[in-house]
Amino acid sequence: MANEKILLADDDEMIVDALRYQLEREGYGVVVAHDGLQALELARSASPDLLLLDVMMPQMQGWEVCRELRRESTIPILMLTAKGEELDRVLGLELGADDYIVKPFSFRELLARIHANLRRLDFQSREPAFEERKSVVSIGPVEIDKRRYTVSRHGEPVALSQREYDLLVALQEAGGAVIKRGDLLDRVWGDEWIGDPRTLDVHMRWLRAKLEEEPSAPCLLLTVRGVGYRLVTGDEL
Repeated sequence: MANEKILLADDDEMIVDALRYQLEREGYGVVVAHDGLQALELARSASPDLLLLDVMMPQMQGWEVCRELRRESTIPILMLTAKGEELDRVLGLELGADDYIVKPFSFRELLARIHANLRRLDFQSREPAFEERKSVVSIGPVEIDKRRYTVSRHGEPVALSQREYDLLVALQEAGGAVIKRGDLLDRVWGDEWIGDPRTLDVHMRWLRAKLEEEPSAPCLLLTVRGVGYRLVTGDEL
């Protein structure tokens, strides 16, 4: 049985009652918010493991809640929307949502997406082989300390989310080789990832904003058009 806590934010009482009942049957703890402001407050105070966030809500729309939370939290956010247009999906990813699901949806599909988004690696339970690798790696001004799970730039610490850190390490361990987009998604998000693959591009943009001198003209985290991404090696700089 699951034991994670889910914050369910939706102003439709029928949807809330049905989802809460089904999620609790699966073993999840459920906290409910009926408007955007309440969702933002509970996301900060109730320490949920995942947020199911409706787009259209009173007080504050889901997009705004997502944008505010992304400034201070890396909680997985799964948007619930009745809009299926590509523009709406891309907007959610641009603002930091991890995934989206379009209403109406089956509970089985929602549950699969919840499982996929909660499947995060625990830094403290990594395999021993990882600990035996070279602890500190320098690439230009960027330094990765794998034993401490920290990253710095010009000697100053850089705050990365877990997925940003895992993405950076996956690229570094490729030794300058290109990693295909699908392989990166498998490595960082898990081989059962079923979300929008464009979330990889969003996370890469966030990573560049934190590590590159000129994020719009990157010299460390490179795009290989039509294939994937690669991180330059120290020897190339």
